[in-house]
Amino acid sequence: MNGNKYKILIIEDDEHINNLVATLLEANGYQTLSAYSCEDGMMMYASHRPDLVVLDLGLPDQDGMTFLKRLRKDSLTPVIVLSARSDEKDKVEALDMGANDYVTKPFGSNEFLARIRSTLRMTTHRMQNGMFPGGKFKASGLTIDYDARRVFLHKKEVKLTQTEYNIIAALSEHAGKVMTYSAIIKEIWGYNDEGSIKKLQVNMVNIRKKLGARPGEKNYIVNELGVGYRMCEADEETL
Repeated sequence: MNGNKYKILIIEDDEHINNLVATLLEANGYQTLSAYSCEDGMMMYASHRPDLVVLDLGLPDQDGMTFLKRLRKDSLTPVIVLSARSDEKDKVEALDMGANDYVTKPFGSNEFLARIRSTLRMTTHRMQNGMFPGGKFKASGLTIDYDARRVFLHKKEVKLTQTEYNIIAALSEHAGKVMTYSAIIKEIWGYNDEGSIKKLQVNMVNIRKKLGARPGEKNYIVNELGVGYRMCEADEETL
């Protein structure tokens, strides 16, 4: 799908920022719609059914989280939060509530556009092909074979424990998006306890070591400190 077929709704009460985002997106081939409050955003969403929503949290009538909560009751339309709130608690809450990504203001144009492309690619891929065509995830030499529950790095099998495999598989199903610590823990163990974070961290150290992670280099799994982990995107040709 070409960029100019995507319709993006921007819900942002600051007219200058709303215009700036709209201009940036339109210059890159997207169609845009603008709303300036939560209620306005809900009405625009219902009327136009956009492919993606860029959502500010500090809206004049209701908090942006209210929009997100209402939207997630019956829609999986991707949402990228664009907010001045840089507190980890806000990021975690938005991601746990169903936001696909979280960008803080001020933001870099190139990074913002990359997040838009990543989110749209992932969503379109899932809609068109089911979760993963052929039951495999591929990214830069990493292959996850879901049917066989095996992981390969440059065609050589990586020996993982059952828990390590489950963590990698969960992250790959949300590739390109941050999964919060609590979301991973809930998916893998089904409950939170005092030792959950430590348990996850120990497993992640082992996983990243087995995948050859090195500080300062582009790795398959990135730790978003204080928030969660992000698996790199799948290769373009598998999307």
